[in-house]
Amino acid sequence: MTFLEPDARVRLPSSLTAEYRGEIAILRLSRPQKRNALDDTTVNAIETFFTQLPHDIRAAVLHGEGDHFSAGLDLTELTVRNTFQAVHHSRNWHRIFELFEFGRVPVIAVLHGAVVGGGLELAAACHIRVAERSAYYALPEGVRGIYVGGGGSVRIPRLIGVSRMMDMMLTGRTYGAEEGLAMGLSHYLVDNGAGLAKGLELAGRAAANTEMTNYAVMHALPRIADGDRQGGYMMESLMAAIASGDEQAQARLMDFLEKRAPKTVHRGDCEI
Repeated sequence: MTFLEPDARVRLPSSLTAEYRGEIAILRLSRPQKRNALDDTTVNAIETFFTQLPHDIRAAVLHGEGDHFSAGLDLTELTVRNTFQAVHHSRNWHRIFELFEFGRVPVIAVLHGAVVGGGLELAAACHIRVAERSAYYALPEGVRGIYVGGGGSVRIPRLIGVSRMMDMMLTGRTYGAEEGLAMGLSHYLVDNGAGLAKGLELAGRAAANTEMTNYAVMHALPRIADGDRQGGYMMESLMAAIASGDEQAQARLMDFLEKRAPKTVHRGDCEI
């Protein structure tokens, strides 16, 4: 895993490190001694990072320092909340994760080691997930007598199905990186140590799109998929018209028609 130098453009706690490379922002979970467990300070600072993105940033990459992406909720904090406080804690995670799921820029998660509990919930809120071969997935909340609280009930069944999530929570079952790719927990699988480079490559591709197209993909597509068919068709038509009328889109279409743009070819970069 390659580590990055911090950037002074946003003030973050020591549990997070930010860097900016051109149009790409990089956020690193930086609690390796705690397997990047997520405490309130870290989750609230994730909100700070995404709400203070510089205007020239067009994509973001999220990854973890050390041997793991994230082992999930820091359970030492769970013991100090009553039921009412726990509900609000969960709702705060929902609010912050939705902030970047339905945010301004695509977010690529780079996964390695433990992607467990709240760490998997965090990854599921990202738009693209790259896994290294060391990655493994689990939802141990069930065997610990608790329940997911970071939106996992909503997002993870959409990736792997309700029955698989039930199995993970009821039995403590874990999945490895190759299984995760096959079942939809990740989109790409790369060798150990190659995840960040792949994440930056994908972020670069996403950053090269028009802002309107990326907005449509991040905001309209999930709502179309969750809505009724006829409403979806109408929203699709509206978004297609808005996107194609964008000045940047018109210029790109003209480049293609005049053979100045590359044709689509199969790159094979989803291969294991």
